[in-house]
Amino acid sequence: MSEEIIHVYLMPGMAASPKIFEYIKLPENQFEMHCLEWVLPLKNESISAYALRMTRHIAHENIVLVGVSFGGVLVQEMSKHLTVRKLIIVSSVKSMHELPKKMVLAKTTMAYKLLPVQLVSNIELFAKYAFGNNITKRLELYKKYLSVNDSNYLSWAIKEMVCWNQETCLADIVHIHGDHDTVFPIKNISNCITIKGGTHIMIINKHRWFNQNLPRIILEN
Repeated sequence: MSEEIIHVYLMPGMAASPKIFEYIKLPENQFEMHCLEWVLPLKNESISAYALRMTRHIAHENIVLVGVSFGGVLVQEMSKHLTVRKLIIVSSVKSMHELPKKMVLAKTTMAYKLLPVQLVSNIELFAKYAFGNNITKRLELYKKYLSVNDSNYLSWAIKEMVCWNQETCLADIVHIHGDHDTVFPIKNISNCITIKGGTHIMIINKHRWFNQNLPRIILEN
């Protein structure tokens, strides 16, 4: 009798394309990977409603959901509408209490409303916002990972990230985080698997760690 295939759905970070997962390889005799993509939000659509709409792209049951950065927030919201075998977030946050002070301030002052126009017109600024500060020398490399430059999407995504109001962490969530993440500093993060030297884009440049460890993490009870 053949071994059951576990379906793993992967959600990229804010405005990022599924190309961020291009180096992630899981044993094909155990896992089948499915990359999700951002769709444009409806007018005034909440993150909860958007997540419910995204579940239409899930074609299997008892799945593994993996989300990076803002995609990690989205998969948490999606998991509230699905039966999930394992929920894994990478370079993300588990509740509003893990957001950095600058995002809390942006929520309080509503400064997030000013960001999208600047970001759409300045790929370098947006790349730094989405991926962290230390990328100037490799900007051309990272441009290929940004796939959505729609101002309505960016306006929505930044607002929903900054204003996310999940109070408590979901049960049994697995959080993988780098100790050099400049977007979500590790000092604000609790109960995570810490990757030494991992930055906000470690799904790309620490892919070997993920390829070695994700199968075990998925299969653990």
